[in-house]
Amino acid sequence: MRLPDKRCSIEDAIAQIKDGATVMVGGFGVPGTPMTLIRALVAHGARDLTLIKNDANEPGMGIDHLLQSGQVKRLITTHLGLNSHAIGLMNSGAIEVEFNAQGILAERIRAGGAGIGAILSDIGIDTELARGKQVVEMNGTPYLVEPALRADVALIHADTADPFGNLAYVATAQNFNPLMAMAAPLVIAEAERVVPLGDLDSNTVHTPGVFVDHVTELPEISEDYAVVRR
Repeated sequence: MRLPDKRCSIEDAIAQIKDGATVMVGGFGVPGTPMTLIRALVAHGARDLTLIKNDANEPGMGIDHLLQSGQVKRLITTHLGLNSHAIGLMNSGAIEVEFNAQGILAERIRAGGAGIGAILSDIGIDTELARGKQVVEMNGTPYLVEPALRADVALIHADTADPFGNLAYVATAQNFNPLMAMAAPLVIAEAERVVPLGDLDSNTVHTPGVFVDHVTELPEISEDYAVVRR
């Protein structure tokens, strides 16, 4: 069986994102953040987006470009501490922000990718994080019901890809990328290099190509990503 070649231009891949879409964005700070795909999404202009990302990056970097362009309606995240611009948007009511404990965010995304409806956790009981959430009791212990997270699109950064979409990450760039690649029906990956099919050692593949829809090779490392490489 001949495997499909999923390579395409960044512009053609990003053009599929519609107004109002929910978009997962990989990365933990700089490592693993798909900087070039984010800039392409800014240029594409889709609006009223819900973003799911571990953090809001820093001012003038990563998803802050989407915040500055007014394309984001809602942000599901763990913290905004490094981005004063994002904090200002939240405080002014310009964007809605939903905070999660970092492990809970990862588990909600994992559950979405695994087809599980929700997870149960005692983290955040009797705190502001529990406001408005359903509580169930098991064996005398209360648990918050944390709904699984899925998105319309996931934007992923990989170190190496092959034309079928098998992906390998480097070091901490693994972070949220493998989870998010399983939790959306449309997965767009940017890769620093694309090697011929068969050249990527199967033992180094972190995300199998079956989860990836489009592979885009970076013409050069984004100025944002070049700030730090881990």
